[in-house]
Amino acid sequence: MKTTLKLCLGLMLFWAPQMYSQQSSDSLKPSATTEKIKKGWNIGFLPVIGYSSDIGLQYGALANIYDYGDGSTYPKYDHSLYFEVSRTNKGGGINQFFYDSEKLLHGLRVTADVTYLTEKALDFYGFNGYQAVYNPLWEDDSQDSTVYKTRMFYRHERKLLRIGVDLQGKFSNQKIKWLAGLAFLKTETAPVDIDRLNKGLSDSKKLPDVPGLYDNYVSWGVLSPEEIKGSNTVLRLGLIYDTRDNEPNPMKGIWSEVIFAIAPTFLGDGDFGFIKIAAAHRQYFTLINNDLSFAYRLAYQGTIAGKVPFYMQPYMINSFAQTTTIDGLGGSRNLRGIMRNRVVGDGMAYGNTEFRWKFYRFGLIKQNFYLALNAFADAGMVVQNIPVDKSGIPENVDQSQYFSDGPDKLHVCVGGGLRVVMNQNFVISADYGAALDKRDGDTGLYIGFGFLF
Repeated sequence: MKTTLKLCLGLMLFWAPQMYSQQSSDSLKPSATTEKIKKGWNIGFLPVIGYSSDIGLQYGALANIYDYGDGSTYPKYDHSLYFEVSRTNKGGGINQFFYDSEKLLHGLRVTADVTYLTEKALDFYGFNGYQAVYNPLWEDDSQDSTVYKTRMFYRHERKLLRIGVDLQGKFSNQKIKWLAGLAFLKTETAPVDIDRLNKGLSDSKKLPDVPGLYDNYVSWGVLSPEEIKGSNTVLRLGLIYDTRDNEPNPMKGIWSEVIFAIAPTFLGDGDFGFIKIAAAHRQYFTLINNDLSFAYRLAYQGTIAGKVPFYMQPYMINSFAQTTTIDGLGGSRNLRGIMRNRVVGDGMAYGNTEFRWKFYRFGLIKQNFYLALNAFADAGMVVQNIPVDKSGIPENVDQSQYFSDGPDKLHVCVGGGLRVVMNQNFVISADYGAALDKRDGDTGLYIGFGFLF
């Protein structure tokens, strides 16, 4: 696999003027003898610069603003506002606002997400895991390659508008919560815009104008014209059991949930209606007080009824997902080191195990910091196949180069990472993972926000 490494320059700037944030230099929590209690507003800011020869220069900024109120519940915040805006000079873009609060409405947790993504080269490898054959040589443009097609063979373009609001409330048992939410998603997919991506490239680096896997699937009828674009209004209903001691990085507790995602035809384009279920169990264990923990997640997401359009199949369902991209399986949010969207099916099971070590704490510019290392192993597989109609494939096409028989098998990856954490909430993350099977790619480097779960 030819991997494009995204290089990021990060600079953390923290603004805590006296008029917005009153610091208490001698008020410490008994359980955290070196941490200062935070009050008022605090800002974490991260400019990002990236470059890829295929998508061009990326530039933008990420910011997370926290309101800790009077500090009585620190490290828990009253309000969190997350902003992300970035662009590439070849047409890609991220625009996101995410809000989270238990103080806006009495007795309810409110989360809201407004995101618009224009992705010029979104990964697409077909369906049902290893039943979709991946040939890395087709995207290898090195001089010794004799079967090269295009670096964009396993890519397509996508525009996605996502608007959603979730409410969480508690039953008489404070550990059990209910979830109700509504999300609107409008999606348009298309072939990669070769002309735009070739702009400014030398002849030796220009992409050839040849069909990719997405183009072939459309022309063969594997993807119907009705499912390459559309809108869905998704109702989310769920139950959550939560005993975590700290949401961003728990040292102990359980976080389990069952969520139903219902997309009626009369609230969409009318071509597709479906019901999906997502169940996840996460548990956290303290190995060394305040310093070392072990965490694991076991999860399943499947289709109960209806037909899901292909653009909604990778959509991962969670009760709380402060992240820009929520596609999978594969990539930064579930199988680190495996190519994004490599494992896509009507039903998918996956798991993660992770050791987390807070190895250094310090104070800087009136903020509390710690550094943490993590070592992980991730795995997942398709357990419910998407039906694939091959009747429209021309006879001269060697189907063995695109499709394989037999059930999917485990896709496994391992790796490690680093976290820089301010005030226990603003988490800058870097993970590096390696796939154990070359059919899943090679390695992946992911720079972003938060712990995985």
